[in-house]
Amino acid sequence: MLYLGEGAALLTSLCWSLNSVCFTVAGRRVGSASVNLGRLIMAWLAMVVVHLVACGSLFPLQAGGARLGWLGVSGLIGFALGDAVLFEAFVLLGARLTMLLMTLSPLFSALLAWGFLGQSLSLPKLLAMAITLGGIAWVVWGDGDSEAHPQLRRGILLGIGGALGQSVGLLCSKYGLAGGFPPISANLIRVTAGLVGLLLYFGVRGQIRTTLATLRDGRATAFIGLGALTGPVLGVVLSLVAIAKAPLGVAATLMSLSPILLLPVSHFVFKEKVGGHAILGTLLALAGAAALFFV
Repeated sequence: MLYLGEGAALLTSLCWSLNSVCFTVAGRRVGSASVNLGRLIMAWLAMVVVHLVACGSLFPLQAGGARLGWLGVSGLIGFALGDAVLFEAFVLLGARLTMLLMTLSPLFSALLAWGFLGQSLSLPKLLAMAITLGGIAWVVWGDGDSEAHPQLRRGILLGIGGALGQSVGLLCSKYGLAGGFPPISANLIRVTAGLVGLLLYFGVRGQIRTTLATLRDGRATAFIGLGALTGPVLGVVLSLVAIAKAPLGVAATLMSLSPILLLPVSHFVFKEKVGGHAILGTLLALAGAAALFFV
């Protein structure tokens, strides 16, 4: 189907936008650690059911060692290590600067695809990506009034690490999806690997029981559940379809539009001021994203 990958990437941005709102609300009630572990438990249970219905088995044991390895590494990087780094960057830098740094992911993805997958990008596509990234950066940077932070350098490194981790995870998924492997099966493997990694981490620290105890908050648990469905379940399946059907750099660029889509949410839900620069940046980013379909 024409533009199937690009369409899936845009839907991924929509899912991740809703996902981020759910996890923001839940995180403010019970903390990010509980949200991180709780969402993966719920996502894993949902993916097992989805896989049973869609593929007729509880787990894709037929995937083979190499494929399990690539997708397992992708899940560990994306769901365990990558999210831990990203959450720490949010703590040190705040959402605006961290999201600005995360716009480096499409650039990293394009370079990794060029170096490891042999994909090429024409000059018009590169210019369209640059326009998109410029618009996103303009929006998330805001008015440039971010306060100096004593651990700014560490936060910037963590933010860059989060963007690089996302790109490496996408690259590993690309290898794991080779040969037409079903995205639903691939996502179940990734979620399983991420969940095992987090359980081992919290288990070694003796924090599993205390972390899960906070999920007695019914409202927070409801938001975590909705976020798990729109993020690690539906959103990630769509992202795997995107990278399977579209060039990695293009898919990553379109999937990075979440900060743009969140502008009205920030204004109407979180009562944040959205200035003219944000509107212009949104138009610029959307123009660049649209150009990716035609150049």
